[in-house]
Amino acid sequence: MATLLVTGGAGFIGGNFVLRAVAAGHRVINLDKLTYAGNPATVASLSHSPGHQLVIGDIADGALVSELLARHRPHAIVNFAAESHVDRSIDGPGAFIQTNVVGTLSLLESARDYWRSLPQGEAAGFRFLHVSTDEVYGSLGPTGTFSESTAYAPNSPYSASKAASDHLVRAFNHTYGLPTLTTNCSNNYGPYQFPEKLIPLVIQKAIAGEPLPVYGDGMNVRDWLFVEDHCDAILTVLTAGRVGETYNVGGESERTNIDVVRTVCALLDAHHPRSDGAPYANQITYVRDRPGHDRRYAINASKIRSELGWRPKHDFETGMSCTVTWYLNNQAWVTGILDGSYRLERLGT
Repeated sequence: MATLLVTGGAGFIGGNFVLRAVAAGHRVINLDKLTYAGNPATVASLSHSPGHQLVIGDIADGALVSELLARHRPHAIVNFAAESHVDRSIDGPGAFIQTNVVGTLSLLESARDYWRSLPQGEAAGFRFLHVSTDEVYGSLGPTGTFSESTAYAPNSPYSASKAASDHLVRAFNHTYGLPTLTTNCSNNYGPYQFPEKLIPLVIQKAIAGEPLPVYGDGMNVRDWLFVEDHCDAILTVLTAGRVGETYNVGGESERTNIDVVRTVCALLDAHHPRSDGAPYANQITYVRDRPGHDRRYAINASKIRSELGWRPKHDFETGMSCTVTWYLNNQAWVTGILDGSYRLERLGT
Protein backbone atom coordinates (compact mmCIF):
# COMPACT_ATOMS: atom_id res chain seq x y z
CA MET A 1 0.00 0.00 0.00
CA ALA A 2 1.28 3.43 -0.99
CA THR A 3 0.19 6.84 0.26
CA LEU A 4 -0.56 9.17 -2.64
CA LEU A 5 -1.21 12.90 -2.72
CA VAL A 6 -3.61 13.25 -5.65
CA THR A 7 -4.38 16.77 -6.84
CA GLY A 8 -7.60 17.41 -8.73
CA GLY A 9 -8.99 14.15 -7.42
CA ALA A 10 -12.62 15.28 -7.46
CA GLY A 11 -12.54 15.98 -11.20
CA PHE A 12 -13.28 13.60 -14.04
CA ILE A 13 -10.03 11.68 -14.59
CA GLY A 14 -8.70 12.39 -11.11
CA GLY A 15 -11.90 11.16 -9.47
CA ASN A 16 -11.86 7.94 -11.47
CA PHE A 17 -8.21 7.48 -10.55
CA VAL A 18 -8.89 8.00 -6.84
CA LEU A 19 -11.71 5.44 -6.89
CA ARG A 20 -9.47 2.86 -8.56
CA ALA A 21 -6.42 3.63 -6.40
CA VAL A 22 -8.36 3.23 -3.14
CA ALA A 23 -9.95 0.03 -4.45
CA ALA A 24 -6.42 -1.24 -5.16
CA GLY A 25 -5.46 -0.67 -1.51
CA HIS A 26 -3.67 2.68 -1.72
CA ARG A 27 -4.23 5.52 0.75
CA VAL A 28 -5.17 8.77 -1.02
CA ILE A 29 -4.99 12.33 0.22
CA ASN A 30 -7.21 14.09 -2.31
CA LEU A 31 -6.51 17.81 -2.75
CA ASP A 32 -9.09 19.60 -4.89
CA LYS A 33 -10.09 23.24 -5.16
CA LEU A 34 -13.66 22.20 -6.06
CA THR A 35 -14.03 24.68 -8.89
CA TYR A 36 -16.96 24.19 -11.28
CA ALA A 37 -15.62 20.87 -12.63
CA GLY A 38 -14.67 19.44 -9.23
CA ASN A 39 -17.51 17.47 -7.66
CA PRO A 40 -17.27 15.78 -4.24
CA ALA A 41 -20.16 13.53 -5.31
CA THR A 42 -17.70 11.77 -7.63
CA VAL A 43 -15.83 10.36 -4.62
CA ALA A 44 -18.82 10.28 -2.22
CA SER A 45 -18.64 6.48 -2.06
CA LEU A 46 -15.31 6.91 -0.24
CA SER A 47 -16.66 9.27 2.43
CA HIS A 48 -16.29 6.64 5.19
CA SER A 49 -13.21 4.94 3.78
CA PRO A 50 -10.04 5.09 5.91
CA GLY A 51 -8.13 5.07 2.61
CA HIS A 52 -9.38 8.45 1.44
CA GLN A 53 -9.31 12.01 2.74
CA LEU A 54 -10.70 14.93 0.71
CA VAL A 55 -8.96 18.25 1.36
CA ILE A 56 -10.42 21.39 -0.19
CA GLY A 57 -7.57 23.60 -1.34
CA ASP A 58 -5.45 25.02 -4.14
CA ILE A 59 -2.23 23.53 -5.51
CA ALA A 60 -0.89 27.09 -5.61
CA ASP A 61 -1.21 27.30 -1.81
CA GLY A 62 2.36 26.32 -0.99
CA ALA A 63 1.84 26.38 2.77
CA LEU A 64 -1.11 23.99 2.57
CA VAL A 65 0.64 21.60 0.18
CA SER A 66 3.80 21.58 2.30
CA GLU A 67 1.76 20.88 5.43
CA LEU A 68 -0.02 17.97 3.76
CA LEU A 69 3.27 16.52 2.56
CA ALA A 70 4.87 16.81 5.99
CA ARG A 71 1.85 15.30 7.79
CA HIS A 72 1.01 12.43 5.45
CA ARG A 73 4.46 11.69 3.95
CA PRO A 74 3.19 10.40 0.58
CA HIS A 75 5.22 8.10 -1.60
CA ALA A 76 4.10 9.99 -4.69
CA ILE A 77 2.23 13.03 -5.96
CA VAL A 78 -0.13 12.52 -8.91
CA ASN A 79 -1.08 15.85 -10.47
CA PHE A 80 -4.43 15.99 -12.24
CA ALA A 81 -5.27 19.53 -11.12
CA ALA A 82 -5.94 21.60 -14.25
CA GLU A 83 -8.38 23.75 -16.10
CA SER A 84 -9.10 21.45 -19.03
CA HIS A 85 -11.80 22.63 -21.44
CA VAL A 86 -10.54 24.21 -24.68
CA ASP A 87 -13.71 26.26 -25.17
CA ARG A 88 -13.40 27.78 -21.70
CA SER A 89 -9.77 28.66 -22.41
CA ILE A 90 -10.90 30.67 -25.43
CA ASP A 91 -13.35 32.63 -23.29
CA GLY A 92 -10.98 33.12 -20.33
CA PRO A 93 -7.34 32.09 -20.78
CA GLY A 94 -6.14 33.74 -17.57
CA ALA A 95 -7.57 31.05 -15.31
CA PHE A 96 -5.70 28.42 -17.30
CA ILE A 97 -2.38 30.16 -16.79
CA GLN A 98 -3.03 30.53 -13.05
CA THR A 99 -3.90 26.89 -12.43
CA ASN A 100 -1.98 25.01 -15.10
CA VAL A 101 1.23 27.05 -15.06
CA VAL A 102 1.49 29.01 -11.79
CA GLY A 103 -0.23 26.25 -9.81
CA THR A 104 1.95 23.51 -11.26
CA LEU A 105 5.08 25.54 -10.53
CA SER A 106 4.05 26.00 -6.91
CA LEU A 107 3.28 22.30 -6.57
CA LEU A 108 6.65 21.38 -8.05
CA GLU A 109 8.46 23.67 -5.60
CA SER A 110 6.66 22.10 -2.64
CA ALA A 111 7.38 18.61 -4.01
CA ARG A 112 11.07 19.40 -4.51
CA ASP A 113 11.49 20.70 -0.98
CA TYR A 114 9.63 17.73 0.51
CA TRP A 115 11.65 15.24 -1.57
CA ARG A 116 14.91 16.84 -0.43
CA SER A 117 13.85 16.43 3.21
CA LEU A 118 13.25 12.66 2.92
CA PRO A 119 15.72 10.04 4.13
CA GLN A 120 17.74 8.56 1.30
CA GLY A 121 15.68 5.38 0.96
CA GLU A 122 12.35 7.21 0.88
CA ALA A 123 13.68 9.85 -1.50
CA ALA A 124 14.79 7.16 -3.94
CA GLY A 125 11.27 5.77 -4.13
CA PHE A 126 9.41 9.09 -4.36
CA ARG A 127 7.69 10.05 -7.64
CA PHE A 128 5.96 13.13 -9.05
CA LEU A 129 3.62 12.10 -11.88
CA HIS A 130 2.20 14.87 -14.04
CA VAL A 131 -0.89 14.07 -16.11
CA SER A 132 -1.02 15.97 -19.41
CA THR A 133 -2.62 15.86 -22.84
CA ASP A 134 -1.84 15.07 -26.47
CA GLU A 135 -3.09 18.57 -27.37
CA VAL A 136 0.37 19.97 -26.56
CA TYR A 137 1.59 18.46 -29.85
CA GLY A 138 -0.72 20.53 -32.04
CA SER A 139 -2.64 19.19 -35.02
CA LEU A 140 -1.97 16.30 -37.39
CA GLY A 141 -2.82 15.88 -41.05
CA PRO A 142 -4.67 12.83 -42.41
CA THR A 143 -1.80 10.50 -41.46
CA GLY A 144 0.82 10.14 -38.76
CA THR A 145 0.75 9.95 -34.97
CA PHE A 146 2.13 11.79 -31.97
CA SER A 147 5.11 10.15 -30.29
CA GLU A 148 6.96 11.20 -27.15
CA SER A 149 9.54 12.95 -29.36
CA THR A 150 7.00 15.01 -31.34
CA ALA A 151 7.77 18.72 -31.09
CA TYR A 152 5.30 20.77 -29.07
CA ALA A 153 3.03 23.07 -31.10
CA PRO A 154 0.02 24.00 -28.93
CA ASN A 155 -2.77 25.87 -30.68
CA SER A 156 -5.22 26.86 -27.92
CA PRO A 157 -4.73 28.71 -24.63
CA TYR A 158 -5.52 25.43 -22.86
CA SER A 159 -2.90 23.40 -24.72
CA ALA A 160 -0.35 26.21 -24.39
CA SER A 161 -0.84 26.22 -20.62
CA LYS A 162 -0.43 22.45 -20.45
CA ALA A 163 2.68 22.61 -22.63
CA ALA A 164 4.17 25.13 -20.21
CA SER A 165 3.41 22.87 -17.26
CA ASP A 166 5.01 19.90 -19.05
CA HIS A 167 8.15 21.94 -19.63
CA LEU A 168 8.27 22.94 -15.96
CA VAL A 169 8.06 19.30 -14.90
CA ARG A 170 10.89 18.40 -17.25
CA ALA A 171 12.95 21.34 -15.98
CA PHE A 172 12.53 20.30 -12.33
CA ASN A 173 13.77 16.83 -13.20
CA HIS A 174 16.72 18.13 -15.20
CA THR A 175 17.68 21.00 -12.89
CA TYR A 176 16.90 19.69 -9.41
CA GLY A 177 16.79 15.93 -9.97
CA LEU A 178 13.16 15.68 -8.85
CA PRO A 179 12.01 12.17 -9.87
CA THR A 180 9.25 13.08 -12.29
CA LEU A 181 7.10 11.17 -14.75
CA THR A 182 4.78 12.65 -17.39
CA THR A 183 1.87 11.09 -19.24
CA ASN A 184 0.24 12.65 -22.31
CA CYS A 185 -3.15 11.14 -23.02
CA SER A 186 -5.68 11.25 -25.82
CA ASN A 187 -9.36 12.26 -25.38
CA ASN A 188 -10.87 10.59 -22.32
CA TYR A 189 -14.49 9.57 -21.92
CA GLY A 190 -16.46 7.64 -19.33
CA PRO A 191 -18.30 8.07 -16.01
CA TYR A 192 -18.19 11.33 -14.04
CA GLN A 193 -17.16 13.57 -16.96
CA PHE A 194 -18.36 17.17 -16.68
CA PRO A 195 -21.21 17.60 -19.19
CA GLU A 196 -19.61 20.40 -21.18
CA LYS A 197 -17.47 17.76 -22.93
CA LEU A 198 -18.72 16.20 -26.17
CA ILE A 199 -20.03 12.78 -25.11
CA PRO A 200 -21.92 13.68 -21.91
CA LEU A 201 -23.13 16.90 -23.55
CA VAL A 202 -24.66 14.93 -26.42
CA ILE A 203 -26.25 12.43 -24.03
CA GLN A 204 -27.89 15.16 -21.94
CA LYS A 205 -29.09 17.22 -24.88
CA ALA A 206 -30.40 14.15 -26.66
CA ILE A 207 -32.58 12.94 -23.81
CA ALA A 208 -33.77 16.52 -23.24
CA GLY A 209 -34.94 16.66 -26.87
CA GLU A 210 -32.54 19.48 -27.76
CA PRO A 211 -30.38 19.93 -30.89
CA LEU A 212 -27.08 18.03 -30.79
CA PRO A 213 -24.36 20.54 -31.77
CA VAL A 214 -21.50 19.31 -33.96
CA TYR A 215 -18.70 21.77 -34.73
CA GLY A 216 -17.90 22.53 -38.37
CA ASP A 217 -18.23 19.54 -40.69
CA GLY A 218 -17.89 17.04 -37.84
CA MET A 219 -14.79 15.47 -39.38
CA ASN A 220 -12.28 16.45 -36.69
CA VAL A 221 -10.59 13.25 -35.49
CA ARG A 222 -9.64 12.26 -31.94
CA ASP A 223 -8.23 9.09 -30.40
CA TRP A 224 -10.77 8.10 -27.72
CA LEU A 225 -9.53 6.56 -24.44
CA PHE A 226 -11.85 5.04 -21.84
CA VAL A 227 -11.06 6.69 -18.52
CA GLU A 228 -10.61 3.45 -16.58
CA ASP A 229 -7.94 2.35 -19.06
CA HIS A 230 -6.22 5.70 -18.63
CA CYS A 231 -6.24 5.35 -14.83
CA ASP A 232 -4.71 1.89 -15.10
CA ALA A 233 -2.00 3.34 -17.35
CA ILE A 234 -1.20 6.01 -14.77
CA LEU A 235 -0.87 3.42 -12.00
CA THR A 236 1.39 1.39 -14.31
CA VAL A 237 3.63 4.38 -15.06
CA LEU A 238 3.70 5.33 -11.39
CA THR A 239 4.93 1.92 -10.31
CA ALA A 240 7.14 0.91 -13.25
CA GLY A 241 7.92 3.99 -15.36
CA ARG A 242 11.47 5.24 -15.77
CA VAL A 243 12.20 8.47 -13.92
CA GLY A 244 12.35 11.51 -16.18
CA GLU A 245 10.45 9.81 -18.99
CA THR A 246 7.25 10.73 -20.81
CA TYR A 247 4.67 8.11 -21.81
CA ASN A 248 1.91 8.66 -24.36
CA VAL A 249 -1.38 6.96 -23.49
CA GLY A 250 -3.90 6.33 -26.26
CA GLY A 251 -7.07 4.34 -26.74
CA GLU A 252 -6.33 2.95 -30.23
CA SER A 253 -9.76 4.29 -31.22
CA GLU A 254 -9.61 7.09 -33.76
CA ARG A 255 -13.07 8.44 -34.58
CA THR A 256 -14.44 11.58 -36.19
CA ASN A 257 -16.63 13.74 -33.97
CA ILE A 258 -19.68 13.01 -36.09
CA ASP A 259 -19.07 9.25 -35.74
CA VAL A 260 -18.89 9.69 -31.96
CA VAL A 261 -22.19 11.58 -31.92
CA ARG A 262 -23.87 8.98 -34.12
CA THR A 263 -22.60 6.21 -31.85
CA VAL A 264 -24.14 7.95 -28.83
CA CYS A 265 -27.41 8.36 -30.74
CA ALA A 266 -27.52 4.67 -31.69
CA LEU A 267 -26.90 3.57 -28.11
CA LEU A 268 -29.62 5.87 -26.85
CA ASP A 269 -31.98 4.53 -29.52
CA ALA A 270 -31.37 1.06 -28.06
CA HIS A 271 -31.42 1.88 -24.34
CA HIS A 272 -33.55 5.03 -24.02
CA PRO A 273 -35.71 5.36 -27.15
CA ARG A 274 -37.54 8.59 -27.91
CA SER A 275 -41.24 8.58 -27.10
CA ASP A 276 -42.07 9.21 -30.76
CA GLY A 277 -39.85 6.36 -31.94
CA ALA A 278 -37.71 8.65 -34.11
CA PRO A 279 -33.91 8.22 -34.10
CA TYR A 280 -31.87 10.59 -31.93
CA ALA A 281 -29.68 11.30 -34.97
CA ASN A 282 -32.51 13.51 -36.23
CA GLN A 283 -31.44 16.02 -33.54
CA ILE A 284 -27.91 16.45 -34.95
CA THR A 285 -27.22 20.07 -35.89
CA TYR A 286 -24.01 21.44 -37.40
CA VAL A 287 -22.84 24.68 -35.79
CA ARG A 288 -20.08 27.20 -36.46
CA ASP A 289 -16.67 25.73 -35.70
CA ARG A 290 -14.70 26.95 -32.71
CA PRO A 291 -11.62 29.12 -33.37
CA GLY A 292 -8.40 27.22 -34.07
CA HIS A 293 -10.05 23.79 -33.89
CA ASP A 294 -7.27 21.21 -34.38
CA ARG A 295 -8.17 18.81 -37.19
CA ARG A 296 -6.74 15.52 -35.96
CA TYR A 297 -4.97 13.98 -32.98
CA ALA A 298 -3.61 10.43 -32.90
CA ILE A 299 -1.40 8.81 -30.29
CA ASN A 300 1.47 6.38 -30.80
CA ALA A 301 1.39 4.43 -27.51
CA SER A 302 4.02 1.86 -28.48
CA LYS A 303 6.43 3.02 -25.75
CA ILE A 304 4.12 2.29 -22.82
CA ARG A 305 3.11 -1.00 -24.47
CA SER A 306 6.63 -2.24 -25.10
CA GLU A 307 8.28 -0.94 -21.92
CA LEU A 308 5.51 -1.38 -19.35
CA GLY A 309 3.11 -3.87 -20.92
CA TRP A 310 0.05 -1.60 -20.82
CA ARG A 311 -2.62 -1.44 -23.48
CA PRO A 312 -6.32 -0.47 -23.30
CA LYS A 313 -8.76 -3.17 -22.22
CA HIS A 314 -11.83 -1.49 -23.70
CA ASP A 315 -12.47 -0.98 -27.39
CA PHE A 316 -14.51 2.05 -28.42
CA GLU A 317 -17.81 0.18 -28.68
CA THR A 318 -17.49 -1.41 -25.24
CA GLY A 319 -16.37 1.79 -23.57
CA MET A 320 -19.13 3.84 -25.17
CA SER A 321 -21.79 1.35 -24.15
CA CYS A 322 -20.55 1.50 -20.55
CA THR A 323 -20.50 5.29 -20.68
CA VAL A 324 -24.01 5.82 -22.06
CA THR A 325 -25.42 3.29 -19.62
CA TRP A 326 -23.70 5.01 -16.70
CA TYR A 327 -25.13 8.44 -17.58
CA LEU A 328 -28.63 7.03 -18.02
CA ASN A 329 -28.37 5.35 -14.60
CA ASN A 330 -26.81 8.34 -12.83
CA GLN A 331 -28.95 11.30 -13.82
CA ALA A 332 -28.93 12.54 -10.21
CA TRP A 333 -25.17 13.10 -10.47
CA VAL A 334 -25.62 15.07 -13.70
CA THR A 335 -28.54 17.07 -12.31
CA GLY A 336 -26.41 18.07 -9.34
CA ILE A 337 -23.97 19.69 -11.76
CA LEU A 338 -26.61 21.33 -13.92
CA ASP A 339 -28.16 22.91 -10.81
CA GLY A 340 -24.98 25.01 -10.66
CA SER A 341 -23.64 27.62 -13.09
CA TYR A 342 -23.33 25.44 -16.19
CA ARG A 343 -26.44 25.07 -18.34
CA LEU A 344 -25.09 23.18 -21.37
CA GLU A 345 -24.48 26.49 -23.13
CA ARG A 346 -22.06 27.01 -26.02
CA LEU A 347 -18.63 28.22 -24.88
CA GLY A 348 -15.56 29.34 -26.79
CA THR A 349 -17.28 31.26 -29.56
